[in-house]
Amino acid sequence: MRLLSYQTNFQFTRYARSATVVSLVLIALSVTSLVTGNLSFGIDFTGGVVVDARYPQAVKLDAVRSAIEKGGYQHASVTHFGSAQAVSIRLPPQPKQDKTKLGDQMLKTLAAGPEGASIQRVQVVGPQVGQNLLSKGGLAFLYTVIAILIYVIFRFHWKLALGAVAALIHDIVITLGVFSVTSMEFNLTVLAAILAVLGYSLNDTIVVFDRVRENFRRMRKATPVEVINTSINQTLARTIVTAGTTLLTLFALFFLGGQIIHGFAAALLVGVGIGTYSSIFVASVLALWLKLTSYDLFPPKEEDAERDARPTE
Repeated sequence: MRLLSYQTNFQFTRYARSATVVSLVLIALSVTSLVTGNLSFGIDFTGGVVVDARYPQAVKLDAVRSAIEKGGYQHASVTHFGSAQAVSIRLPPQPKQDKTKLGDQMLKTLAAGPEGASIQRVQVVGPQVGQNLLSKGGLAFLYTVIAILIYVIFRFHWKLALGAVAALIHDIVITLGVFSVTSMEFNLTVLAAILAVLGYSLNDTIVVFDRVRENFRRMRKATPVEVINTSINQTLARTIVTAGTTLLTLFALFFLGGQIIHGFAAALLVGVGIGTYSSIFVASVLALWLKLTSYDLFPPKEEDAERDARPTE
């Protein structure tokens, strides 16, 4: 990483107002889309039916999907699992559905597609199960944010803690907003990815905060703006390398990993990109706007205060 080893000197705080406008616009669009109910919940949350089928030969998902649509089942999710001969079909709740005959109905439906289909499992997921999962996921997010807030307050200062939490909420809201605007399915794997984004974004932010604290100790005569810019520049190479390699892996999963982890990879792609941006333009800048100084991190000792107050001759 020799190309990134030299010390850069970008004035990131100079673009803080522009970045804030961009963030506010993205958050407004995301919240509007979420409030209007555009988030497309999967059957993990809404309830539905999971049907596992097996074929004697490898089958193409498009052929299976076409047979299901001809059978009158719309918005079905069809994926391979285990091998190209096994197919998992997820159906949204159907009106007036006779659960006892669902296996036979699906077998007739699949007969219109590739030959030799056999039903391995039919599982009905109730909406109450999905609601419990959603509420537990929300509580997991809330507890994580509270724990992060307490951790950063004890390790650094409440001004930096507010910056870190604001950056995390910023990342999560925009990631959810992307799923809402694009109507991508929000299921359990996406929820897991959202929680993983919390950890990634916080790690990036803590690295910058560590350098901010160290530089406040070393750069006694520097202003808070200079300390923040220097700290971000000193960690920029690490940030770019970490985000770049992570995104490369996620792009491979997104394009080559198959439909079953498509949403998981998409959520992490958006979350890692937004998390990298927020660690530079949201967390530290917000602490700066809260008037963070070296005295917040290193309160002067009593003898220092007495010495400063002593009249000079």
